[in-house]
Amino acid sequence: MNKRDANNHVEGDMELMNQMQYHFAFDGGGSLGHAPPVRDYSVTYSGTLGSPDYKFNEGALIAEFKEYIDSTYNSHYSKEKFQATEFIIDGGHGTGFCIGNVLKYAQRYGKKGTKSDARKDLLKVLHYALIQLSIHDSE
Repeated sequence: MNKRDANNHVEGDMELMNQMQYHFAFDGGGSLGHAPPVRDYSVTYSGTLGSPDYKFNEGALIAEFKEYIDSTYNSHYSKEKFQATEFIIDGGHGTGFCIGNVLKYAQRYGKKGTKSDARKDLLKVLHYALIQLSIHDSE
């Protein structure tokens, strides 16, 4: 997938996220001694707010990151439909495990193997941070 295709793919996903629903109450004012009427309005916006002008190749990098994550579900780390990380999280050690791995791969970046290996370390940092975000949101 080239950079333009990846950015377009992400922009398509963003279009779905840009379909928003707004709900607000409007205090219409009132005369002296009378309570102002309150009107509820619901507005659904369907369309794009405009795709950002990515400066750092974010669209292609996000697409690559998703492909990397998808590949971990087909690798040796995922046996019998469960990943070891799931058992660690279920055992109550998810945050320590994820933050520990973020630190491990961040500290090892550029110090082990090839330039390609260093890049993989960054993908691992992002992946463990994303898993931790999921843990954070579920607590």
